[in-house]
Formats: sequence, C-alpha cells, structure tokens
Amino acid sequence: MPATPAPTPAPEPATANDPVPSSPLHDLMYGHIDTCALRAVVVHGIPDHLADGPLTAKQLAARSGTQAGPLHRVLRLLAQRGLFRQHEDGAFCLTDSGQALRADVPGSQRAAVLLFSGEAFRRSAAGVGDTLRTGQPGLDAAYGLPFFAYVSSVPDRSHLFDAAMSSLTSGANEKIVDSCPFPDSGTVVDVAGGRGGLLREVLTRHTGLEGVLFDTPEAVTGHLLDTPELKGRWSTRGGDLFAAVPEGGDVYLLKNILHDFSDEDCARVLGTLRRAVTPGTRLLVIDAVLPEDGAPPPAIALDVVMLMTLRGRERTATDFEKLLGRCGFRLDRILPTPSLTSIVEATAV
Repeated sequence: MPATPAPTPAPEPATANDPVPSSPLHDLMYGHIDTCALRAVVVHGIPDHLADGPLTAKQLAARSGTQAGPLHRVLRLLAQRGLFRQHEDGAFCLTDSGQALRADVPGSQRAAVLLFSGEAFRRSAAGVGDTLRTGQPGLDAAYGLPFFAYVSSVPDRSHLFDAAMSSLTSGANEKIVDSCPFPDSGTVVDVAGGRGGLLREVLTRHTGLEGVLFDTPEAVTGHLLDTPELKGRWSTRGGDLFAAVPEGGDVYLLKNILHDFSDEDCARVLGTLRRAVTPGTRLLVIDAVLPEDGAPPPAIALDVVMLMTLRGRERTATDFEKLLGRCGFRLDRILPTPSLTSIVEATAV
C-alpha cells in the first residue's frame, strides 16, 4: 500500500516584521513612499532616540514632538523594509541596518539620506520625463542652475553635500586603499578630494607618504586630516580643478569626479591635470566601471542619478581608455574593489 503522506505543517503566523510579498512593479510604484517615510523619521531624530534601546511609538512621540499614531504607522512600514523591528509589546528598535541612520555612529548615513531624499533630488527625479525628451538634467530645469552651482549657492546645502559624500564613502575608502598598491614614499595629491577621507586613509596606511588635499576653499576648510598620526605630512590647497591643480605630485587621485561630467568637461579636467604633471606620473581614477557586455552592473541606478542631476555618466573601460588617451594618459589597468567603484590606473605619457 502507498505510504500515507505526512501532514503538511501549518505555516508560522506572520508578524509585523515579516517582509510584505510584492512584485517589482509594486515596489517601483511605491518606492517614493518608502523614501519619504525614511526621510521623515530621520528629520525627527527617531533613530537617535532609539540609541539606548527599544521605545514605543508613544514614548518616541513624546521625545520627538510628533504624534504617536502616525509615527507608529510609519515605523511599521519601515520595519517591513528592514530598518526597524517591532517587539511583541509594541516597542520599536533599530536593526543592524537601521543603526546607520543615527547621527552619532561611525559610518552614519544620516547626511546621505537627507541629501538624496531632499527637494533637489525629488524634483530632479520628477523631471526625468522631460530629461528623456531634452537630454537636460531635471535639476537644471527646476532651479535654473547646474548642480554644483545650486549646491554651493547656500552654505547649508554645501555642508550637507560634503557630509553626505563623506558618509557614503567612509567604508569604501578602506576597500579602495586595500585594493591599490601605493609607493613607499612620495606625494599623493587628492584632486577635488572634498574633506579628505580617502587621502587620510592613504596616509594612515602608508606612513612614508605625504599628501595634498585640493578642492574648493570651502570644502577643504572642513578637512579630516588634522590627526596626530598624520602630523606634518599633509597640506591643503583651495582652487578650481578646471583652472589649475597642484604640481609636483607622484600620484594623483580623482575619486568620484569624472562621472559628474560630460566627456568634454572630463577632457578639461584631465587636460588641467596633464599640464601639472610630468611623464610617468600615476593617475588613479576611482569611479564605477560599467561592463562592456551589457550585464547589469550595480552602478545603473547611480548612472540615472547622473542623468537627472548632472551632465555626467558612468563609463566602460573602453570609454575610460579613449578619454584618458585623448588627454595624454595611458590606461594601464583596472583594479576592482569590494565596493561600487573600481580603480582606473593610468600613467602620464
């Protein structure tokens, strides 16, 4: 006789923290709701109030000046997105991923959330329909200014942008430096290096190197290089990378810069660099590198951000080879890293 099949076990009851079954279509339809909910809890400091442990929505509302009912509903949504967890008693806590929303933790992503969920990026994204027709960034149409002019026109915007870039790349800097051999001695010039997070990592790991951080005067004012272990090994220079960059370096860094610009503007930047260096000088372009075969790369979303806000784009190895070649550099190799970016290593010829 055939064996009697074992009874199918009853499914575990769903909880408030279980992911919601969804389709890619619905995820896209509702994506902006998740973004706005995330921004709301960050603006009201909810993750910071949870630093010491779980709290109910009522307790959080009392501490943050919000209303408990709406707050509970928003936190319930974000719990399903993996940033919060709701306990059986109704209290909420941060997940490991949600910890990065706090302002006081290493690698905090609070500034990045505020930047990319802010008005400028929302309006740029809303204008992508016109961008498809005109080819012009939505931000230009919304504000009548190119992106960096818009950012620099108000100090608070500029500070938020610098903080967001530092937070986004804080973990990536270690991976980049691990993936690239640097010389034992010489001078590293970080061109448009922001607050100098990458240069700090390079100098910390390679004690025989000296460094120059070059960016706008406003950016270098908030630099991160003034640490005891780097004393006497760095300097800062303010200026315009389209006009002139510091001379005399042995290695030049361009991290997440070329993808901001069109090929013509990239040629201007690289031309300025080539005039400042001698043959044999190394250039490390640190950017995402798209695959040649059309395979889905993780930088596709970033490429569309460039489309909406700037006139730049992500590039393939062939694109980089052509761009560097026309500006007096030879592409030597591309080094992958465990981050979104690769290291495009070139030499001045």
